[in-house]
Amino acid sequence: MYTQNLNPTGSLALSALFAALPLVALLVALGVFRWRAHWAGALSLVIAVAIALGIYRMPLGQTLNAGVFGAALSVLAVLWITFNAIWIYNLTVRSGHFAVLRRAFTAISDDRRIQSIVIAFSFGALLESLAGGGSPIAICAVMLIAIGFSPLKAATVALVANTAPVAFGGLGNPITIMGQVTELPAAEFGAMAGRQVSLLAVFVPFVLVGIVDGRRGIREVWPAALTCGLSFGIAQFAFSNFVNYKLCDIFAALVSAVAVVALNKVWKPSAVQVGAPSVSVGGGSAPSPDQEPPVNDSRRDKLIAFAPYAVVVVAFTLAQLPGISTALDAPTVTFQWPGLHILSEAGKPVSVAFKLNWLAATGTLLFLSGVISSVILRVSPMAALRTYGETLRQFGWAIVTILLVFALSYVMNLSGEISTLGLWLAQAGLFFAFLSPVVGWFGVAVTGTDAGANALFGKLQVTAAAQLHADPILFGAANTSGGVMAKMISPQNLAIGTAAVGEVGAEGILFRRVIGWSALFLLAMCLLVFLQSTPVLGWMRVGG
Repeated sequence: MYTQNLNPTGSLALSALFAALPLVALLVALGVFRWRAHWAGALSLVIAVAIALGIYRMPLGQTLNAGVFGAALSVLAVLWITFNAIWIYNLTVRSGHFAVLRRAFTAISDDRRIQSIVIAFSFGALLESLAGGGSPIAICAVMLIAIGFSPLKAATVALVANTAPVAFGGLGNPITIMGQVTELPAAEFGAMAGRQVSLLAVFVPFVLVGIVDGRRGIREVWPAALTCGLSFGIAQFAFSNFVNYKLCDIFAALVSAVAVVALNKVWKPSAVQVGAPSVSVGGGSAPSPDQEPPVNDSRRDKLIAFAPYAVVVVAFTLAQLPGISTALDAPTVTFQWPGLHILSEAGKPVSVAFKLNWLAATGTLLFLSGVISSVILRVSPMAALRTYGETLRQFGWAIVTILLVFALSYVMNLSGEISTLGLWLAQAGLFFAFLSPVVGWFGVAVTGTDAGANALFGKLQVTAAAQLHADPILFGAANTSGGVMAKMISPQNLAIGTAAVGEVGAEGILFRRVIGWSALFLLAMCLLVFLQSTPVLGWMRVGG
């Protein structure tokens, strides 16, 4: 039995300094020394284990078992989802329908800057709303390569685009978890988060265009960026506040895509940027649209090309229906992880439950969607199986990275290192409103998921709000909204991005390309939340 001590040195600042070392090592290894993500993850895990043993006095067996527990959780939470999402994409490539899909997207506009907005932001938001778990990054990155982007630029755009939709990803799973851990209404957290990330959504398409083509791109295609971001933000705000937070990203994604399509019926950029020369992806080649002979795809071909993603939408929609969801949950087995016994500082047992929801899991629904898609795409069972094996080999060291980072997350969480950081930040008093999104940012940087960050820090945010006589809904939503900025820098998402574009080992380079945007978005969110805690923007709060 191990009882957490959140201030093992007697000085909260010193304890927080020790607790931060694994995170600092992770960021420095990736950003400064450009280590591969699996080596950076391994170094951070070793440091976290050493601090848990030497500073927090956590028994060796409990410490190592915490890491194994975290790694095991990552299999269903990330790997199973990502493998199957990429498998569906690879099936469309094998069948030849991915080229049809790409031509359908390029038909929206001849300009690849506008195409990048629709693919990375709108289509990526749809994927995030249904599956999450890195699937939007992987699928959108390879689609961007197919229209002429270089691998690392494609991964950069896909990572930065995966921000505003994340708060409501996986049918609002981060918000639902926030409600569960705080025992406050999830709908109120969803409404408040919608009043934060919907503002961010307006600016993200501009950033994407800037990454693709700099200031010239923003100057030439700003109407498309504004249309996409504004329509998405309005729809996200409206659905999260007045309809259902679980559905807001689905409709926001569709509304933004339709808005851009409608705009391009009446407006064209003054100068059109078409695809670059073909680039190799994972040993293959993806020609840009201007290198291909004109092809008139039939309506049937287009329907088949979009069918796998329609199957995903239908599958996840059906899975939410009461009778079907109950049936899917029936075989679920939940058990306490053997040999792991943790008490909080208050003497209450810390949950170490392992939920084996193998049938209801997001990854399983994606797998079943892939099986159905293989039939629609007319891919034989043996070819589909070979494609799955190729998908597994495609990830390589990325698998190790994800296992290591989840192990790191749970060593830091169960030893008390993460909570120490949160408590230290909470000492800022009323200025904690400014730092509240930073807590969520740290949580996602370690866990790779906004839902994970809410599970880690949701209760801390509400407790801090009570101590400061502040709004708990604001702080809980800030944890969610701040966390989305760290998706692009979390090692497992960097690993997914590099694996998808065939650049495993370039995680450090990719990190350096996105860390600035992560920091800038985070600063903006910190300012917004702080102002929402004051009379200046207090009217924006739920019930304000």
